[in-house]
Formats: sequence, C-alpha cells, structure tokens
Amino acid sequence: KAPEGRSSGVLERLNAGEVVIGDGGFVFALEKRGYVKAGPWTPEVTVTHPEAVRQLHREFLRAGANVMQAYTFYASDDKLENRSQTLKITVTQINEAACDLAKQVAGEGDALAAAGVCQTPSYLSCKSETDVKAVFKRQLDVFVKKNVDFLIAEYFEHVEEAVWAVEVLKTSGKPVAASMCIGPEGDLHGVPAGECAVRLVKAGAQIVGVNCHFDPMTCVKAVKLMKEGVEKSGLKAHYMVQPLAYHVPDSTYLGYTELPEFPFALEPRIVTRWDVHKYTREAYKAGIRFIGGCCGFEPYHIRAVAEELAAERGIMPAGSEKHGMWGAGLEMHTKPWVRARCRREYWENLLPASGRPKCASLSTPESWGVTKGHADLLQHKEATTTQEMKHALEMQKKAKSSG
Repeated sequence: KAPEGRSSGVLERLNAGEVVIGDGGFVFALEKRGYVKAGPWTPEVTVTHPEAVRQLHREFLRAGANVMQAYTFYASDDKLENRSQTLKITVTQINEAACDLAKQVAGEGDALAAAGVCQTPSYLSCKSETDVKAVFKRQLDVFVKKNVDFLIAEYFEHVEEAVWAVEVLKTSGKPVAASMCIGPEGDLHGVPAGECAVRLVKAGAQIVGVNCHFDPMTCVKAVKLMKEGVEKSGLKAHYMVQPLAYHVPDSTYLGYTELPEFPFALEPRIVTRWDVHKYTREAYKAGIRFIGGCCGFEPYHIRAVAEELAAERGIMPAGSEKHGMWGAGLEMHTKPWVRARCRREYWENLLPASGRPKCASLSTPESWGVTKGHADLLQHKEATTTQEMKHALEMQKKAKSSG
C-alpha cells in the first residue's frame, strides 16, 4: 500500500524498477555546521535546533533525494548515556522530533520518510540478545507511533546484531532495509558479505546492502558480493548502497575509522561530484536501485546521483536549475580558460591535485585488531578514565610502530 500522499511506497517503487535516491550524511554535515559533537555523535540537534535538521533535509530533497531518513542515528538509551554523556533530552523526544522533521520535508515533495536503528554500545559490551533487542524495540515504538513509511537497520559491523535489529523492525509490518558498514571482506567476525546478506534476507529484510566505512566503489563491490550470495541461495531482495564520500583505498577491513585522519582531517580525501557520477553508474550497472550516500555526502553529491540517472528516471532535480550538466554553466564565465572547461570530457578525465606537496597519497591505518568481545570495546556510563586513556595511547603507539 502506498503511503498517504505519495505516488507509491519504497517496495512498490523498487518492484517497478525505479531508482530510489537516498540522502547524504547528516552526522558529519551537522558536525561541520556546529550542531553535532564529534565523539558521541548523538542527534539531540533534532530537539535543540530542529531548523538545522529541517534545512538539511530540504537541501537533500532539492538535490533529488526521494528518501528523507529521520536523523535517529545513535538515538538509543545506551548511546545517550555512554561515557559520562548526560543529556536532559530523552531518546523518545529525539526520535519523535526526527520523525516529525523527516515526514514534514518528505511531504514537500514526492519523497518517503524512513527511520532507523544502528549498532549499539550494548552489543559491543556483550549484552544479551534480549537486552539488545529491547534497545531497538524502544526506538521502534516511536517510529510506529509516528508512522514513517519504512524502516532501516543500518551501520552494523556484525551481522548477528543486524539480524536482531531486522527481527525487531519486522514486527512493525513495515518494509525493512538492512545496511551493514562492511566491505568486501565481510563483517568483523569474518562472516562473508554474501552470507551476511543471506542472513538478513532470511531475517526479513526486503532491501539489503552497505553504508559508510568505505569509499563508493568499494561499497559497490561489497553489494555485488551480497547480491551474488542472495541469488546463489535462491532468495530475492532489492539492493542499496550509501557509501562514504571519501577515498579510503588504504583502509583495511575496519574501514575509515582506523585511518589517522579520522574524523577531523578527511577533507583531502573527499570525492568530487564527478566521482559520484562514476559511482552511480557502476551501482546502477550492478543492479543496485537504492542509491545514496553516508558520511561526507553533501547535497551536491546527491544531485550528481540524480543527474547521472536523469535519463533512466525521466526527471531532473530542482537543484539542477543552478547547475549546468558537466559544467555547462561555465560557458558564462568571464575568464576564457575557465569557459574552456565547460565539457564532460574535461571533468571526466581530470586528476585533481591535493595542493599538499609534503603529504603522502596514502596513510598507514592504525589497525588494533579488536572487535566485539574484546575488553577494549566494553562500554560504560562513567567517564573515560585516565587509565583507559593511558592504555589507548599505548595501543596507538604500538599500532603505529607495527604499521
């Protein structure tokens, strides 16, 4: 059944072969704008500064996104209380406000409103399946109350926890998408990407894929493996991809968080709008029809997705009113050498320089080799202690020397 006021729901669109365009990375975008704190990365901004969230939704809508994903990332009880964080705002208030904002802006266009859950401190701390599912259920209750169009379980490093999330979300009766933050090597417990997808589909996800942690082409490769796994198992699903907007070829299976530039010095790695054109075409050729972005993706990146698939979709985004395809607007520039760049061939073949002559092209990842179950990842409500910081610095030194 199509959501009220929409031409169709997410599954109806995908079943019809339509392309669904996701939005970009709210976490990094709002951190750069001064509304989110790096470290906890929690989304209380939906309550404290709703106008900032609403405006970013509108920019993504104008850029061509037809999914407004409620900013509910890390909006769980255990995350809001982790490592001495004390907020006077409740999880319910944050999630309700996020859903209201997403639905409001979705209603301003032919867009769908989604809400989601992500990995939890409870899982990293080896809490039980019952405890972890209870965290998801408290979030889901709000999403059902607010009647969003569909649900997303995203940013999971371990398929076990992702399956738990899908199982909880499925009880709502709404469509469920499941997106893991893994690369081609699989999850952090060594489960192959294809097998991760199979488990998610069997749990009830109708859309599966990856988001975050890796660059666009790496994410497309991972989803291809997922698709192969699902098809080999005789199952059916739709596929989604929402990658980083950073080039991270030097990361290992842990993704960009292990790079020394994370999170405050990633700008030299940002993908261009032309990189996004190439990524979008590769994703489409791979059979992926839910295409968007995650951390680092700004509205102009999403506009590039919409412009690359304008012929297939039969529509250009409103934001293209101020953007000539492949730089066509440069014909109006005052400088002739800039006017000479108003062509596809120029931008498709450009190899951008970094402007940093003393910097290397690649970094050495700080690979600690720990994941869920390791003492270093146990979480707690108390502030990080001096002893914990001392240990972290010792481990960092060890990782750098071994690298």
